[in-house]
Amino acid sequence: MSNHPANRIQDLQYFGEFGGVNPSISDSSTYTFLSAKTMFDTFEGNADGCYLYSRHSSPSNLYLGEALAAMEGTETANVTATGMGAIVPALLQLCKAGEHIVSSRTIYGGTYAFLKNFAPRFQISTSFVDITKLDTVEAAITSNTKVLYCESVSNPLLEVADIKALSTLAKKHGLQLLVDNTFSPLSISPASLGADVVLHSLTKFINGSSDTMGGVMCGTQDFINELRNVNDGASMLLGASMDSLRAASILKNLRTLHIRIKQHSKNALFLAEKFEQDGLKTVYPGLPSHPSHELFKNMMNNEYGFGGMLTIDVGSLDKANELMELMQERNLGYLAVSLGFYKTLFSAPGSSTSSEIPEEEQQEMGLSDGLIRFSIGLDNDIERTYRMMKECMKEVGVL
Repeated sequence: MSNHPANRIQDLQYFGEFGGVNPSISDSSTYTFLSAKTMFDTFEGNADGCYLYSRHSSPSNLYLGEALAAMEGTETANVTATGMGAIVPALLQLCKAGEHIVSSRTIYGGTYAFLKNFAPRFQISTSFVDITKLDTVEAAITSNTKVLYCESVSNPLLEVADIKALSTLAKKHGLQLLVDNTFSPLSISPASLGADVVLHSLTKFINGSSDTMGGVMCGTQDFINELRNVNDGASMLLGASMDSLRAASILKNLRTLHIRIKQHSKNALFLAEKFEQDGLKTVYPGLPSHPSHELFKNMMNNEYGFGGMLTIDVGSLDKANELMELMQERNLGYLAVSLGFYKTLFSAPGSSTSSEIPEEEQQEMGLSDGLIRFSIGLDNDIERTYRMMKECMKEVGVL
């Protein structure tokens, strides 16, 4: 496995049907067949290179899927309308009634809500564990467990999963290891560390311009074929298909991902070091004080850094809100959920992106009221940004 995943994207070459340097956008919802037999074969899944209906797939979606599979080093990939449109079908394809999932307890609020509140309708149960404690993870596995689920870098606490060790555990117990890599594209390559399926919300860093939603599941050809199967494929039947125009748009943005991730990481490391020196409770995997700093270093593709996400704890929700409102007023970023934008985005996860998690469980996992999650932007002059942020912190009494 190359530790230069951007090179694998760079090595793909698509010509448009008229020789364009961008592939033509397939703006059709349905496709014609030259013979009735080909239509039958395509329905049966036996006609390579033939398209049936855009909910199933389209040339534009396959171009994007191929590029994302190259990035993650998997056989292929299937793109979807949203991140949750990738996560939910992937889990439902692998689990049926009476089966069980072991999941990290610190995950995106939407994923948590699906596993905790919705999956039980299908008699699929989930045990939420501290993913950093391997003995706890193993103790939660039962004879009905089918999936081990985690995020490379968790939302919002930035806990780091030991993907190699979790893969060993998954193989020992015959489980599929699903890893959401939304926070760390290029920096971490979960498939090379043993993950069976790699998931992303393309809405975030990969698209990078906060103008569309998208998701992807990267895995084996067999798994992706199962998801697309017209009779029992969860992606096909749940219908969260990506639009071809969006796929083309995300593919164009994907080409600058390596440049953007390097800048996000550089800026986030600079701010994290300064905030920590100022005495703020700062969590960032690039800091030696992060409990999984060495683990991240061992897993990472060095040139892309430790990512663009960091948190600080300012003690209370009121202080957090006051600081974020002032930073937005001073044009330092936006008080907004999501991540991966060119401007810095900040939110208080306890009352926003993780609000689906009950308060007592937030406390148990260490998600405090005063936590601010930052998605650090592409600022060219990060030293000026830091000086201005520090001024805001002084004004609201955080420093």
